[in-house]
Amino acid sequence: MKSDDIAKLRSALLDWYDAHARDLPWRAPPGEKVRTDPYRVWLSEIMLQQTTTVHAAPYFHKFTERWPTVSDLAAAEDADVMAAWAGLGYYARARNLLAGARMVAHDHDGVFPDTEAELLTLKGVGAYTAAAVAAIAFGRAANVVDGNVERVMSRLFAVKHEVPAARPELKRLAGLFVTDHRPGDWPQALMDLGARVCRPKSPLCEQCPLSFGCDAYKEGDPQTYPRKAKKAERPHRYGHVFVLRDGKGRVGLVRRPEKGLLGGMLGLVGSDWSEAPDYAPPFQADWIEAGTINHVFTHFSLDLTAHVATGRADDPSLIWMEEGEALASLPTVFKKALERALA
Repeated sequence: MKSDDIAKLRSALLDWYDAHARDLPWRAPPGEKVRTDPYRVWLSEIMLQQTTTVHAAPYFHKFTERWPTVSDLAAAEDADVMAAWAGLGYYARARNLLAGARMVAHDHDGVFPDTEAELLTLKGVGAYTAAAVAAIAFGRAANVVDGNVERVMSRLFAVKHEVPAARPELKRLAGLFVTDHRPGDWPQALMDLGARVCRPKSPLCEQCPLSFGCDAYKEGDPQTYPRKAKKAERPHRYGHVFVLRDGKGRVGLVRRPEKGLLGGMLGLVGSDWSEAPDYAPPFQADWIEAGTINHVFTHFSLDLTAHVATGRADDPSLIWMEEGEALASLPTVFKKALERALA
């Protein structure tokens, strides 16, 4: 594709973005000189790594109301941040978020670094997040490539190689469009196009401002892009949890180890998660099986069977919490199991 063609596509997309940009709580309106608070950009990008804008928005509001600056977040208690994060998944991201905030507060006097290289030194910030914050918050000409951008590039250039092997080529193609002109608006325009028009399924090609230059559209079957390698089958695991109630409206929880899945979060007492877990009850009680819930993680699915009993256990590791508060504080998988036990 010639440089003139790329310039025409870029101009067409920015014109479309000016008219159709999504109204998101962490975003400033389109405009070459408009900048967004880097704290808000960084926070939103960390939240959006594993969820949608619709799901992330209420969490973003909650975080920015409670911790309006990065220094406020840095001073927060770990348990408070982890509890506020519950439901966003991948709790290592919450730990990295807090560590990154403290790096900005302590190592940079509360001011975010403004280059990709410096941003990459922050805990939990990878190449994509560093590029996004540099471009959107600081107006740096950075190549910001997420799944939406990969999809748009794969269709514009009808890239036949399969993802993930094609990713370096897709990033190179995206880089052809990066300039000093509106560097913050450009990646957001691509993201909005991928989310609203160049969708994974049923792309709205007749509404697309780039269809005039799209090779996949010319071929007549853009939905087949990006070409994807067949996914390996997700393994399935089993586990058991034991919900001990004290008869006064409280349940016994535990704090999970810092390392590993759901590290540092509140959880239910239980077995390991494996093909054949050892699930001997941890306390003597009249345990009743309450049913099984299913939960899907990125790398495996889980059947978790809940057992419930009423009594007390002389175990200092137990954290007694009101049932309603426990439901609000637990990660989703344990919340589902607790709901099943209490029902």
